[in-house]
Amino acid sequence: MDLPIRRLTTVVDDKFVEAGRPADRLLRKVAVVAVVPNPHVGRYVQDLSPMIEASREIGARMAEAALAAMGAHTAESYGKGGIVGLGGEQEHANALLTTTFANPFRDAIGDAPAWISSMTKVAAPGTPIDIPMNAKTDVYVRSHYDGMTLVLPDAPLPDEIALVFCLANRGRLNARVGGMSYAESVAALQKALQPA
Repeated sequence: MDLPIRRLTTVVDDKFVEAGRPADRLLRKVAVVAVVPNPHVGRYVQDLSPMIEASREIGARMAEAALAAMGAHTAESYGKGGIVGLGGEQEHANALLTTTFANPFRDAIGDAPAWISSMTKVAAPGTPIDIPMNAKTDVYVRSHYDGMTLVLPDAPLPDEIALVFCLANRGRLNARVGGMSYAESVAALQKALQPA
């Protein structure tokens, strides 16, 4: 199945101050959005595996754009999501957001075994979507629970799907609710990867 990307949008959000406190290191969040046709608009299809396989190439193109937008910053957290146009069903976005889609991102940013938070829905153009994010090393790193809110004024059309992947270079500014630190999660991951 061929799902050509009609549109690829990249959003970069840099934050320098939170609660009046300058950040020791800026928080860069990047969102990449790909709008693709929905091949199953208006009809029920039992086998969505062709969509899953087609998502690999879409993920690879989006990962390339996301890494370019991160610039010199290293990704520490991620999240994904999708909006299905009104002619489709929510499962169509989920079929395009499986591990097959996400693995190109994991490969590109490295050391990213953690589960990826996600959100999908069916909606009209201009509907906001909140993409939840968590640390790429371990989902239990509280400082990296964050997200991005995106609005696409003219997408997805009823016969389209908008796919979103987000990256961030650090956790929230002024994070202070305890739990495992990102450095501790990296050390635990490195230890787990060492030969026995």
